[in-house]
Amino acid sequence: MGKIVAIANQKGGVGKTTIAINLGACLALMEYKVLIIDADPQANTTSGTGIEPEQIKYSVYDCFINEVPVTDAIVSSPTPNLDILPSHIDLVGAELELVSRFRREYIMKDFLEPVRGQYDFIFIDCLPSLGIITVNSLTAADSVIIPVQAEIFSLEGLGKLKNTISLVKKQLNQQLAIEGIVLTMYDKRLRLANLVIEEVQNHSKDRVFETIVHRNSRISEAPSNHQPVIMYDAGSKGTINFINLAHEFLSFQKAENNQPTV
Repeated sequence: MGKIVAIANQKGGVGKTTIAINLGACLALMEYKVLIIDADPQANTTSGTGIEPEQIKYSVYDCFINEVPVTDAIVSSPTPNLDILPSHIDLVGAELELVSRFRREYIMKDFLEPVRGQYDFIFIDCLPSLGIITVNSLTAADSVIIPVQAEIFSLEGLGKLKNTISLVKKQLNQQLAIEGIVLTMYDKRLRLANLVIEEVQNHSKDRVFETIVHRNSRISEAPSNHQPVIMYDAGSKGTINFINLAHEFLSFQKAENNQPTV
């Protein structure tokens, strides 16, 4: 049974999409079967993994609103073992369309059930807001990865997000856990960035990934070439960051399943 991981933060621009694409791609190239769900109407994950518009017959919007089977909407990306449930700008209107729907918070959980066993990992790239789509993502997930940008405003928003996760856990998904916090966009030359890193590592009661994602030109360039960074420049510092993150993520899974780590 595949593990479902939401990548969430109510603050935009902290690296949710970057982590979804690149962590997913690294795991896929390690021969794990991976599905990424693009739950953001901007569809950056969809384009960033190389999915062309003509490949998209149905999107996650159709699964939510038109009850299209998820198997009809999933497409294969150019990266081996990596599939995408694409997004579309129509998803903007889904929040209003779902207001009166019965069990509206559980729609994603229900439509993912038929394919969950086909993947090792399913990652959900969440919207930077707390609407029905994001609540659906958290209700469907087993755990949450929280990207935190190495700057003070991201740190201030971390507490609010954790409160949101607690509410969802209490009311909708008792099994929801925080997978860990990933520090992103780190520039070691900035004193404030170092202070934020130190604050999170020393004082967070949740698990903090040892791997830190640095600011890197290759990570920024890869989406414009519609590729994960590992496919764009396999030797770059950005690729090394995400390979390390993937290994660390896997070590957590093996520890949780009482398997010996490699």
